[in-house]
Amino acid sequence: MDSITPFQFSLVYNAFSFTFATMAATTAFLWLCRSQVAPAYRTAVTISGLVTAIAAYHYLRIFESWNETYSLKDGIITGTGFAFNDAYRYVDWLLTVPLLLIELVLVMRLSPEQTSSKTVRLGSAAALMIVLGYPGEIATDIPTRALWGTLSAIPFIYIVWELFRGLGDSIEQQPAVARDLVRKARLLTFASWGFYPIVYMAPYAGISGATATTVIQLGYTIADIVAKAGVGVLIYMISVRKSQVEAHGVAVHNH
Repeated sequence: MDSITPFQFSLVYNAFSFTFATMAATTAFLWLCRSQVAPAYRTAVTISGLVTAIAAYHYLRIFESWNETYSLKDGIITGTGFAFNDAYRYVDWLLTVPLLLIELVLVMRLSPEQTSSKTVRLGSAAALMIVLGYPGEIATDIPTRALWGTLSAIPFIYIVWELFRGLGDSIEQQPAVARDLVRKARLLTFASWGFYPIVYMAPYAGISGATATTVIQLGYTIADIVAKAGVGVLIYMISVRKSQVEAHGVAVHNH
């Protein structure tokens, strides 16, 4: 059991609590505001809310597990003998990471063939990336972590290529008012995802024990807020703008 300090314990404790509240609030916002967008975009907004709902549930479980692992009494931290369950994170990612890519594809409203092809390819690559990363995450030695991390990077590179090369042409076909927001959603997805491998490699930097635990938990938590709540709100904003443009276009056409 790593001997963490009361400060480290409280920092991670508060981060988990804050993230649970953020994910729950974002879910409520997205689902309550579904009616503000055109029917064509409601699935994308619903899936965005589903992503944050799944994340809220898992952050509650992670928070409880953290609480069960350590006991803070009179300013002293003691291990309870329970192991911290980090598998919740990977179960969460296995469900939410493919959905994050699917919501991005859906909000672009491509042809049914393109939508189907891209969601299957990106969703499968995302699931493979998470599955390959898990053995490295629970490994106790650096070489094993490096091996699985490298294997996990292969589908990650493919996803990045698809986001920038594969979706590049589609973004240019988006309405002018939404184009910039779609680019931002793609960039935010990439930037937040790029943060995960950096955190994953924390042990390579010679960080170990309680410090590594704290850095990894905080790093993943920040990346989750940006990738799920941040991108979810952007997906909603894109949906609203595209709905307005299309409604205006229909009105003009009817006149």
